[in-house]
Amino acid sequence: MRDFGTFDYIVVGAGSAGCVVANRLSRDPSARVLVLEAGGKDDWIWFHIPVGYLFAIGNPRADWMLKTEPVPGLNGRTLAYPRGKVIGGSSAINAMIYMRGQAQDYDGWRQLGLDGWGWEDVKPIFLQHQDHARPDAHHAGGGEWRVDYPRVRWDLLDAVIEACVAAGIPATDDFNRGDNSGVGYFQVNQKGGRRWSSARGFLAPALGRPNLRLETGIAVERVVIEDGRATGVVFRQGGETCVAHAGGEVILCAGAIKSPQLLELSGIGDGARLQALGVETKHHAPGVGENLQDHLQLRPIFKVEGVRTLNEDYGKLWRRAWMGLEYALFRRGPLTMAPSQLGAFARSSPDYETPNLQFHFQPLSLDKFGDAPHPFPAFTASVCNLRPSSRGSVHATSPDPHAPPAIQPNYLDTHEDRRVAADSIRLVRRIVAQAPLARFRPTEYRPGPEIDGEEALAQAAGEIGTTIFHPVGTAKMGPSSDPSAVLDGRLRVHGVAGLRVVDASAMPRITSGNTNSPTIMIAEKACAMILEARRA
Repeated sequence: MRDFGTFDYIVVGAGSAGCVVANRLSRDPSARVLVLEAGGKDDWIWFHIPVGYLFAIGNPRADWMLKTEPVPGLNGRTLAYPRGKVIGGSSAINAMIYMRGQAQDYDGWRQLGLDGWGWEDVKPIFLQHQDHARPDAHHAGGGEWRVDYPRVRWDLLDAVIEACVAAGIPATDDFNRGDNSGVGYFQVNQKGGRRWSSARGFLAPALGRPNLRLETGIAVERVVIEDGRATGVVFRQGGETCVAHAGGEVILCAGAIKSPQLLELSGIGDGARLQALGVETKHHAPGVGENLQDHLQLRPIFKVEGVRTLNEDYGKLWRRAWMGLEYALFRRGPLTMAPSQLGAFARSSPDYETPNLQFHFQPLSLDKFGDAPHPFPAFTASVCNLRPSSRGSVHATSPDPHAPPAIQPNYLDTHEDRRVAADSIRLVRRIVAQAPLARFRPTEYRPGPEIDGEEALAQAAGEIGTTIFHPVGTAKMGPSSDPSAVLDGRLRVHGVAGLRVVDASAMPRITSGNTNSPTIMIAEKACAMILEARRA
């Protein structure tokens, strides 16, 4: 077995969170930091051109190509479950939408017994690393996490704003003040028309530090646990088994899918489950892999007339050539597009105090990401339930770390989630029926105007629903009195010294919006805690 030596910190995963952790911990020149990433370098053009998500998702060069188990609430369908296979992780292939969530999300975490995680606690951390194109009272400049505005507009989307206002959803110019109610254009993680991934913002500037070592193409097999303490990791590189020792801490940043799998393969999880896998139990933690939450997006599609959409642009070779030229010359146009430019937050019914729905309006339509757009002009009015009551799981299926885990999101598993899904589709129809869109003669293509009634609509939601790529919660924070909590409020694994999980796994409840920037906030806050412990 090859010995890599001893480091103060071993960071497993160079994704959205891991890049932040690598940067912050290696600022101290006396701290030796090893970062182990399973994916590769971000040396492919489509990691940097924003529209590249169309080519990255579903491509084994960029995506781990995971799949869910058959989901009963989706009428037994199995979904592709994209995760980024590259430094920067899913921030290299995601929607680039900058979203903090609602103040009530974090205040809810605090009320669960997680002191220091309320909105007023975390808002300064969002500001700490932000580099906003237009700094103001709610946004900072000069940090590593670039936030900009879309560089392309569509007449169709402008009309959707008017339709939302007509339907009672007010216009807003910023979803990130703590109350994201309203309709408006998203802010995006881009700079100069290029994707701004966590690797570009946080990791690249730190790679020249002599105390930071990055290794890619690494298959981590397990964390070494000795006498109740994490002392290192065992991994494979180029077919060779290796070990690295941690003088300080091992920090799992492998994401909400891989981190719980690694915990289980390291002997941390439900004892009976580990025994069935043939893994020695080092610490019984039944919450590992449980509490999976994700935003299920329903994707109603409407054909339109007399207005430009990306479907026709993509279908014409000369338009594609112009898009490429426009991007090359001006860094503008459709190649700068995030999957969604326009968003809205609303309530599915008066039962909810704050918005429980998020819309992503797209001037294109396709059967699924990775497919070509439809050959007819259309738009998609994607809508997701921000606070699902259904809970799923992620678990190792084999002691072999290369075997994919079993992912069961359990979408639409509760009556509440099915009711919200039906109400969501009704609200989409009400928006599209407003006068500002009438001139485009929208016609419902999916799920179909003939489908109505709560049960029929919930069934249809199971047909058109898919992940919006926001898995969280599988190693949740919580007080020691909560038997399902895996981590304490400082992201330390209960019952195991020297081990933290710093990624979206830690969220006890999903945030009300896109989860990438909240994950980066968690990493920033975690590093302050880790460095505080180092100085103590």
